[in-house]
Amino acid sequence: MRHEDIWRAIDALAAEHGLSPSGLARRAGLDPTAFNPSKRSSSDGRSRWPSTESIAKVLGATGTGIDAFASLVTGIPAMPRGRPNGPRRIPLIGLAQAGGDGYFDDGGFPVGGGWDEIALPEIGDPNAYALEISGDSMEPVFRDGDVVVVSPSAPVRRGDRVVVRTQRGEVMAKELLRQSAKRVELASLNPLHPNYGFDLPELAWMHRIIWASQ
Repeated sequence: MRHEDIWRAIDALAAEHGLSPSGLARRAGLDPTAFNPSKRSSSDGRSRWPSTESIAKVLGATGTGIDAFASLVTGIPAMPRGRPNGPRRIPLIGLAQAGGDGYFDDGGFPVGGGWDEIALPEIGDPNAYALEISGDSMEPVFRDGDVVVVSPSAPVRRGDRVVVRTQRGEVMAKELLRQSAKRVELASLNPLHPNYGFDLPELAWMHRIIWASQ
């Protein structure tokens, strides 16, 4: 069990419940800064691990079992792929393909018949869809091949992980740093990748990531 896997599991659990890490800490009754990246290592570079008490509190606050949390730590997908009977199936597309024509309508809702599908428990948004992450700009939270579920109807707040499509057809998964009446600032979680800023007319849509499966 690695230090980064524990923290990635906490980030994934937060995303699954539509929260930022600080929002997850707040829901669990912890200091809102408890899960901030700055708290994950000491000033001399030594790794800091979340306490068992903190983990127990976030599991209790989110109704998550220890087996489900362990699957996030080990990287075993919690969402079955394919076309099983029972759970709802939603569209699944690779992030690199999402900028192409024919996958979304003008409102950013998935259309067409070129999707694969993924099965998961019911989500309230009938237009929810899944994207398979490509590249490393969201590491260590989301890695190449991870699947995220995106809700066009979910409200977007500062600190949320989002999927954005520009008017030029670029699609990217980022974290919302800030949004004003005129501009959106986005962060790449991987410090090796640049942040982005767009004037609102440059964006076609921005949807919130509400679930993640590693």
